Amino acid sequence: MIRKAACLFLILGAVLAACSAPAPNLDDVTSEDLAPFFEDYQACFVLWDVAADAYVTHNPERCAQRISPCSTYKIPHSLIALETGVVPDQHHVIEWDGTQYPVEVWNQDHTMASAVQNSVVWYFQAVASEIGTERMQAYLDQFGYGNRDISGGLTRFWLGSSLEISADEQIDFLHRLDMGDLPVSARSMDIVKEVLVLEETDAYVYRGKTGSCMPEGEHPLGWFVGYVSYGDRPYIFATNIQGAGAEGQKARQVSEEILEYLGVLP
Repeated sequence: MIRKAACLFLILGAVLAACSAPAPNLDDVTSEDLAPFFEDYQACFVLWDVAADAYVTHNPERCAQRISPCSTYKIPHSLIALETGVVPDQHHVIEWDGTQYPVEVWNQDHTMASAVQNSVVWYFQAVASEIGTERMQAYLDQFGYGNRDISGGLTRFWLGSSLEISADEQIDFLHRLDMGDLPVSARSMDIVKEVLVLEETDAYVYRGKTGSCMPEGEHPLGWFVGYVSYGDRPYIFATNIQGAGAEGQKARQVSEEILEYLGVLP
């Protein structure tokens, strides 16, 4: 009787999860529908409903254009740190050296998890120095991450410098992470997926990472990339905005407004 009850409970849970999954009609959404969300920014947004192989795209030309990943690079960076053993797990602490940074939350010790969540540049610069140029390049080559160019300097190449990636490529990389299809251990991918969680409910898990930087000679740049999973159905997205006042939190705000408009987030 207990076993039958447990089975019924699992079946009911699966049914409820399926019923709670969104059913947006992405075919009816055009780039013009999304344009009002972006004000005066140069911008791109792409969403992929993997199960339906359906896309919504704003400004597809820009979505195909490679630009600096800014702190969205902390996703592959964390994988590399874990795989090389430079960071043993998400709880690994690096002590703050007392340097005063303009972002107050950076002025303290951090774990890898908190450094990802708060985009703590100095933490990942220290990690990059330990990984070294040779290993960093080798992993980016294996990942096929953007243009794979780290010539801008080991502690700066992802911050408005030599490394560039398109929104379309961000989507592909996140899909491979979600599917466990990157050339790293399942443990490393599971840890990174855990630290990217922004919200988790009975219906869905919402993951994402912001990025902000100032490419040389250009306007400020903001990114937000991630995915919303309803069971085994992910909706993967990438947004970038560029112009006066652009930064990662603004890109996140715009992304969430669009995800709500599309019915992907409640």
